[in-house]
Amino acid sequence: AARLLGPPARFEASKLKVLFMGEEVGTPSRIVPRTYTLSHCDFTANLTLTISNIIPRDQLKGWYKKDDVVAEWTEVNGNLFLNVHCYVSGPNTLSDMAAEFRYHIFSKELPLVLEAVLYGDSDLFNSRQDLMDALVRVYFHSSSKKYNSTECWGPLKDAALGKGVEKINGFVSASKESSHTPKFWGSPKSIFQALFTFLL
Repeated sequence: AARLLGPPARFEASKLKVLFMGEEVGTPSRIVPRTYTLSHCDFTANLTLTISNIIPRDQLKGWYKKDDVVAEWTEVNGNLFLNVHCYVSGPNTLSDMAAEFRYHIFSKELPLVLEAVLYGDSDLFNSRQDLMDALVRVYFHSSSKKYNSTECWGPLKDAALGKGVEKINGFVSASKESSHTPKFWGSPKSIFQALFTFLL
């Protein structure tokens, strides 16, 4: 609840631990396949970024109970995309009540996630400056139709700075004019859901 009330967390390189899994992952010779799994500790605010050629299933056990974020590079018709996956809510009623809370937390902290990826995989981004123009697509996974959605946050260089987003035909596109501030506390229902989730 405090994470939602306060300003977005600031990225601190000293709190990031980077793990490379796979023989060729440490040397940025290719982009696809390449995945990132970012996990954090609520008590210390330490971050762990795992970079690998595949999404490590062991690390994602209990994904629906954690706030880990998974990202992967994909190529479509010669264009590279960074797809980010966030688990918002599951099939049970209690998780569905927390969907709005978790959706806004992920949206608020996404720039920090992208900063961690840029810093942790800096060798790749230093050698491939063109990747900063790749579009970031965010997949929010939820049993709720309202929050089970895909958003386009624009080029990586803008998304990492927390540029705003605007919905267009059910999707979201980057907006340079507005800041990405979650409109969460506008209703008593939202406040109740946040407090209820916190007490769980």
